[in-house]
Amino acid sequence: MTISEQRSSMLHGVLLMALFACAAFYIGDMSFAKQISFSPMIIGIILGMVYANSLRNNLPETWVPGITFCSKRILRFGIILYGFRLTFQDVMAVGMKAVVIDAIIVTVTICLGVFLGKLMKMDRSIALLTSVGSAICGAAAVLGCEGAIKAKPYKTAVAVATVVIFGTLSMFLYPILYRAGIFNLPADQMGIFAGSTIHEVAHVVGAGNAMGAEIASVSIIVKMIRVKMLVPVLLIITFFIAHSVRVKNSAEQRGKINVPWFAVLFLLVICFNSFDLLPENVVSFINTFDTFLLTMAMTALGADTSIEKFKKAGFKPFVLAFVLYCWLIGGGYCLARFVNL
Repeated sequence: MTISEQRSSMLHGVLLMALFACAAFYIGDMSFAKQISFSPMIIGIILGMVYANSLRNNLPETWVPGITFCSKRILRFGIILYGFRLTFQDVMAVGMKAVVIDAIIVTVTICLGVFLGKLMKMDRSIALLTSVGSAICGAAAVLGCEGAIKAKPYKTAVAVATVVIFGTLSMFLYPILYRAGIFNLPADQMGIFAGSTIHEVAHVVGAGNAMGAEIASVSIIVKMIRVKMLVPVLLIITFFIAHSVRVKNSAEQRGKINVPWFAVLFLLVICFNSFDLLPENVVSFINTFDTFLLTMAMTALGADTSIEKFKKAGFKPFVLAFVLYCWLIGGGYCLARFVNL
C-alpha cells in the first residue's frame, strides 16, 4: 500500500468518527438527553460501543488507523483546547479553602483507588484510570490519563463507563437528598460539596441547577478548579510510571520520563485564557469545536470496546468505582460541613 493509499484509508476512519460525533451532537441536543445531562462525549462513546459490537467486523480493516488516530492524536489536541474553559480567576472567586478541599478529595481518591485496585488484584491501568476519573472530572480526566499511561482503548472505555454511571447517579441523588434535608448544608457549602465530589462537569451543572442558582454557580467554579488539578496529577503519574520502569530495567536500559506535553500545553492555554484576550464568541466557538474533537475521541475509544473486552475486565472496576463513590459522598460531605468556609 502506497503512502497516499494509507492516508486515504486513515481519512476514512477519521471521517467515520466525525460522522458519529455529528450524530452524538444531534442526539445530545434532544430534550431527553438534556434532561439526563448526557453530553455529546458520553453519547459518542455509547455510539462507538454499539458500532464495535455490530458493524465493526463489516468495515475494512484499513480504516482502523484512522480510528486509532482519533483516540490518540485528536484526543490530546482536544485536552489542550479544554483549557479554554478555565481561568485562574476561578480560584479567587471561591477562596483557597475550596482549593484545599479539592486537593484533599483528588489526592485521597487516587491513592485509595490505587491501593484498593492492588488489594483487589485489578489491572493496574484500569484501577488508575477509574481512580483519576472519579477524583477529577470524569471522562475528560480518564482521557487525559490514558494519554499519559498509554492504556489500551478498551480499558479506557471501561473506566469511562464507571464514572458515567456514578456521575449520572449523583446528578439525581444529590438534589433529592438536599431537598429531603439529609444533606443539611448552607448553599455555599453545598455548592463546594457538589463541585468537589460529582464526577462529570455536565453532571455538576445538572445537579447544581436542580438545587438552586447559588449552589449551581459555586459548584461549577469548584468543579473547574478540580479540573485544573489534572495537570499536576498527569505529571506526577508520568514520573512514577517512569520510575517503576527504571526499577525494573537494567542499568543499561533505564526508563525515560515521557512528559505529557499536552498536559503542559493545557496549562499554558489556561494561563492564556485567564488574560481574557479573545472575544467571548471566539472562545465559545473553540469550546464547541473542542467538544466535537473530544466526542470523536470518545467514539473511537468506544469503537474498540466489545462486550468480550468488558467481560475480560470483569466486575472489579465497578466495585472499585462504587467504593470510591461512597468515599466521595462521605468524605466530601464531612469536609464541606466541618471546614470553616
